[in-house]
Amino acid sequence: MPGTNLTREEAQQRAKLLTVDSYEIDLDLSGAQEGGTFRSVTTVRFASAEAGAETFVDLIADAVHEVELNGRSLDAAAVFRDSRIALPDLASGPNVLRVVADCAYTNTGEGLHRFVDPVDEQAYLYTQFEVPDARRVFASFEQPDLKATFQFTVKAPAGWTVISNSPTPEPKDDLWVFEPTPRISTYITALIAGPYHAVHSSYENAETGQSVPLAIYCRPSLAEFLDSDAIFDVTRQGFDWFQEKFDYAYPFAKYDQLFVPEFNAGAMENAGAVTIRDQYVFRSKVTDAAYEVRAATILHELAHMWFGDLVTMEWWNDLWLNESFATFAEAACQAYAPGSQWPHSWTTFANSMKTWAYRQDQLPSTHPIMADIRDLDDVLVNFDGITYAKGASVLKQLVAYVGMDEFFQGVQAYFKRHAFGNTRLSDLLGALEETSGRDLKAWSKAWLETAGINVLRPEIETDEHGVITSFAVRQEAPALPEGAKGEPTLRPHRIAIGFYDLDDESGKLLRGERFELDVTATESTEVAEVVGKHRPAVILLNDDDLSYAKVRLDEKSLAYVVEHLGDFEASLPRALCWASAWDMTRDAELSTSAYLDLVLSGVAKESDIGVVQSLHRQVKLAIDLYADPARRDALLARWTEATLAHLRTAEAGGDHQLAWARAFAATARTPEQLDLLEALLDGSEVVEGLAVDTELRWAFVERLAAVGRYDEAEIAAEYERDRTAAGERHAATARAARPTLEAKEAAWASVVESDQLPNAVQEAVIAGFVQSDQRELLAGFSERYFSVLGEVWESRSHEIAQQIAIGLYPALQVSESTLAATDSWLESAGPNAALRRLVSESRAGVSRALAARSADA
Repeated sequence: MPGTNLTREEAQQRAKLLTVDSYEIDLDLSGAQEGGTFRSVTTVRFASAEAGAETFVDLIADAVHEVELNGRSLDAAAVFRDSRIALPDLASGPNVLRVVADCAYTNTGEGLHRFVDPVDEQAYLYTQFEVPDARRVFASFEQPDLKATFQFTVKAPAGWTVISNSPTPEPKDDLWVFEPTPRISTYITALIAGPYHAVHSSYENAETGQSVPLAIYCRPSLAEFLDSDAIFDVTRQGFDWFQEKFDYAYPFAKYDQLFVPEFNAGAMENAGAVTIRDQYVFRSKVTDAAYEVRAATILHELAHMWFGDLVTMEWWNDLWLNESFATFAEAACQAYAPGSQWPHSWTTFANSMKTWAYRQDQLPSTHPIMADIRDLDDVLVNFDGITYAKGASVLKQLVAYVGMDEFFQGVQAYFKRHAFGNTRLSDLLGALEETSGRDLKAWSKAWLETAGINVLRPEIETDEHGVITSFAVRQEAPALPEGAKGEPTLRPHRIAIGFYDLDDESGKLLRGERFELDVTATESTEVAEVVGKHRPAVILLNDDDLSYAKVRLDEKSLAYVVEHLGDFEASLPRALCWASAWDMTRDAELSTSAYLDLVLSGVAKESDIGVVQSLHRQVKLAIDLYADPARRDALLARWTEATLAHLRTAEAGGDHQLAWARAFAATARTPEQLDLLEALLDGSEVVEGLAVDTELRWAFVERLAAVGRYDEAEIAAEYERDRTAAGERHAATARAARPTLEAKEAAWASVVESDQLPNAVQEAVIAGFVQSDQRELLAGFSERYFSVLGEVWESRSHEIAQQIAIGLYPALQVSESTLAATDSWLESAGPNAALRRLVSESRAGVSRALAARSADA
């Protein structure tokens, strides 16, 4: 849509000219049950530094009826164009703007999203404004550094509840008048409305006398599954820990958490009114890893109340400050807060977040943590593994570098100095330099302003008695991927080195000694303190996962780990070794066949369920994409037989049994295995302790549909058992998964040729459409993908177009011809930077898979 972009230069010019004081926003949502559009009336009070100047306010609307500036009426048809309203001849000092418009409900998860629950046929609304979508609901100066107060007045249907950033008032004649907010940015304002179910509580701090109202909301159809006590427990843990570490009281009047439908992200940090995807209200049994991920999400958004909401980046260059800090804080709170259920959170962090970061950092789109964000198109595709996970990893290293106490003392000074304001990176680094006494300019340049990843390898020499005579850490800076900007960089690393030996009594690999040191920004760092020590069975660089680097084991350690990976007593070194093995597989240093051997030899001893589930995903991906096609079927057969064996031997009713059931369902292939899925569904066969509940049933149904066992009749019958929004999505996946050209054509048409599917249903259809054992059937859609992609990108909203661009790329067609077709399209289509990035990232996956297949062959 022309005009929906905003450049950094435009934002800077507008910020120099304007100071925004307040918004008064009047919304008529009384017709929300029917949908369509709603009346939006915005009054903005702002000051201009220059008389006679011209600027613009942002608005995406179906119609603009009135524009009044300082009492004079402007011709709406003349001043409203390309999602902007021109504001000419500003007064010096105070100005008042009033805009009356009709805005549209969406089904894309952007702006004011409208969803109708098939269970009660009631409409449910929520807003999602990050990055630039407040303008879909009210006229606004849509940039983070133009903070203001916001006062909402909402007309809603009778019987509804309306929630916003300020405490919920008592309605009068279905009119909800909220108190003004503190000064916040447009993107963290929020409005949630509908006949939501609510549970209320509070956070009480006996020492300070503080009392914060808490509430949790969900749709009534999910209320029976809402474990509110567990959610409140995690929330209170976060309040305790963050307020102590930040030395700044929670800055808003209440804290609501709203589980909302069809949410694109995990959650959103709206000030005092956090929205969370309602898949986190678990309808069926899930493993402890799912509860840990949900808790991390809750803590992540709570940390944002300070880092992002109280203090906000000036421009999106520093988006990483928001997301990296919240990602670090969620893991640190789980690791260190008294009574935490997940004190092993750094294991999960190493196993999931850092794996994501390492993958992202090896794509042609790799970028410095502090990215160069030229415009909104740039930031929309920058919510990535570098912004979240690499940045959080670097913050963890910074804590090790300056000290935990000194780090949080700097953070405390930063919050006090910049409360309700906007900042740049230099503001945070300045505060940290004051409290730590360290000069962080060189550190910042090396870690935050350069792209790419380092590899650390041990270089060890021993005498005939096994005594270490020489030890160095070799650092490599591999060339950046083709097309990436920047140069390879050697960096300073704060790491620990762990010495591990097998304990005869326990049979466990235990750490005997640990050495913490700084690796210099050179190719080799000598480690004199280990010289003279007896060489242990395993030497692990970056023990405790302090730094951000790919780690390789020396030859002897690797050979020992291959035999004993599951024997590490602690979960973190196991996770680091698993991560290293996976990274070697992706880098074509370890064949897929060897990786499968390693997993099958060690997974039975892996106690961390999150690691086990990651291994399941990685093995499946490796076989699908990285295995030599000539041996793929044999590897899949071997893996599937192993999943079934583990399913039958896992502890009855335990997390591992459920995880292995899902892994088995993902690849079941022989007639006997598929017969078992059917028998488990109809109850004619039982695995002791395995509850074949709603979600697991759908996993079985989707697989049976994908192999042609189930067709429309069986899918429809399963949907009749589960006539819910989740059931609708699962049924859509199952229908699209069927191995017929007719099913694929129908799925393609519903996604590409029509724009009627809601975001969540479209995502479900794409998930079903792409089946790894249907490559030949899908091959014909590759050319069609490139023929329609440009039009899709131009005509759909960002979230919808991005789903299609990534989800329908022919990633399964691992061949030189796919690379050539991609290159031809990139050259001829001239896509904008955002779309070029998404397609280039997908191309890089095919290129990596070709290299890995060659290694496996």
